[in-house]
Amino acid sequence: MSLGIKLNAKVTQKGKLSQTMRNWLPILQADIESLKEELDKFAKTNPFVEIKAGQEISSHSKKYKNDFKSSQKNAISNEIEAMSMSEQSLYDKLYEQIVAPLFPTQKSKDIAYRIIEHINDDGYFDADPAEISKEIGVDVATFERVRARFAYLEPSGVGATDLLESFLFQLNDFDLSDDVYKTCVMMIEDFENLERYQKEPLFNDALRIIKKFKNPPALNYKNEQYQIIPDIIIDDNLGEIKVRLNEAYYPQIVIDRGGLDDKFDFIKKKIKEAKSLVDALELRKATLTKIALMIIEYQYEFFQGGAIKPMKLDDLANDLERHHSTISRAISNKYLSCSRGVFPIKSFFALAVNEDNDTSNAQIKEFIANVIKNEDRKKPLSDNKILQIVEKEFGVKLGRRTITKYRISLGLLSSSDRKKHYALALM
Repeated sequence: MSLGIKLNAKVTQKGKLSQTMRNWLPILQADIESLKEELDKFAKTNPFVEIKAGQEISSHSKKYKNDFKSSQKNAISNEIEAMSMSEQSLYDKLYEQIVAPLFPTQKSKDIAYRIIEHINDDGYFDADPAEISKEIGVDVATFERVRARFAYLEPSGVGATDLLESFLFQLNDFDLSDDVYKTCVMMIEDFENLERYQKEPLFNDALRIIKKFKNPPALNYKNEQYQIIPDIIIDDNLGEIKVRLNEAYYPQIVIDRGGLDDKFDFIKKKIKEAKSLVDALELRKATLTKIALMIIEYQYEFFQGGAIKPMKLDDLANDLERHHSTISRAISNKYLSCSRGVFPIKSFFALAVNEDNDTSNAQIKEFIANVIKNEDRKKPLSDNKILQIVEKEFGVKLGRRTITKYRISLGLLSSSDRKKHYALALM
């Protein structure tokens, strides 16, 4: 055999393997509720396959929904507590929009997927663009150009880093004249001093537009409730932590060839495809189990009542020898149940605030929320004052803008607005 023929054979084999993996990837990415629907797609083209629904979905769905509500009240981490049951719907909405023409290349799509990984349930991009850019090997300018395209996605304002950028994103939803648009931008960029622009001829027109903006941008999704069924269950029995899959909710794949043997090529091919489907479902279970075990290893203190530690998707991908995108698909729209509640698996991936400290941004946010919760209502703390308290508590160096970003991502008002709110509460 010539070298050319060997090379073509290898390329063809690799192409077939890649195509097979692409066929099974939806099974890995599907959440537990839509898993049967995904498997049914394969069954439609294979007369020897029947997909049976999990036995407990109808009888226990309400229980998990109630468990989620009650567990949220007891969760210690405010960031995780903020994860509402609408997250699945929000992220599904975002993922389905990462298509051409806004994202015409695979590179732009990969960057967009990483951006979505760091969008919190309020709809804000909650990470350092420089750090994420470095992780995926692109320059910050390229990363930010892709993020800017989120201004054209739904919900309007999603992907912005803070309230004011979200307002700028939301301007794209309105068909405005150039003059009104410029007035809106001018007022948004100096939002703390709106009264300065009252004499502008288009002030009232611009203000009417601004008052229509949503804050936070994912507000509508936060108000909706969805049934939550966890894929993974963490049991803690007298300090012994064990992982198990929520097998009762998994659909079953039944292969039934009837009285036919596989001497015919068509039958042989379909039976082989059916067995591959069973293998793909087992691979999904094995991958999620490994991910859960690694999360316990990295976040052991959380399961003992502590805080979330810094953890990146790349950490898991390297340890499991899987591609980053595979891990991302595996945790997408999936939940974990433990003694502290039911949480999106995504929430266990927190960034460190800097390279020289093992404090995560989740810990900082939780601390800020508690500081504001217990502040003197007659003298609310400014972001600068909160910054000083945080730096002293954790021994880190941050900027005031970082504190402001974290506060906004938690849905907390500025000190001046909190003072007004406290005063109104006393009336």
